[in-house]
Amino acid sequence: PEMDLSRVGIFGGSAGGQNAMRALIAHGDFYHCAAADCGCHDNRMDKVWWNEAWMGYPVGPHYSESSNVDQAHRLKGHLLLTVGEVDTNVDPASTMQVANALINAGKDFELLIVPNSDHGAGESPYAAQRRAQFFMQRLLGTPRAAN
Repeated sequence: PEMDLSRVGIFGGSAGGQNAMRALIAHGDFYHCAAADCGCHDNRMDKVWWNEAWMGYPVGPHYSESSNVDQAHRLKGHLLLTVGEVDTNVDPASTMQVANALINAGKDFELLIVPNSDHGAGESPYAAQRRAQFFMQRLLGTPRAAN
């Protein structure tokens, strides 16, 4: 009773960013919006040793099934993608690939590229403010504040 389940949002960074977006793909009937920061949206693109440790080798159909890029057409809800321009942990191209897949699927989303920022760009003061505004707008109907 303490929660309004008609307005549920989720956010995360890095693997949490991948999972935040995945919440809208796999559970879009529950989650209404997500903010995904610096996510590796396709495990075939990330550090080979990391993904193989958890997903196994060889690369098989399960990599495509878990890919936000390949599954972008299933997205429901509102999405904010943030990424650091010079991320040295997760290649920013991963976010660009998922953005391209969303565009090709005709999905509406927001994209914030933080110039000169590394991994975790979503926690910078500006990006964190934008994330808060995103959730207030999408979950509470608050208009976006003008600067």
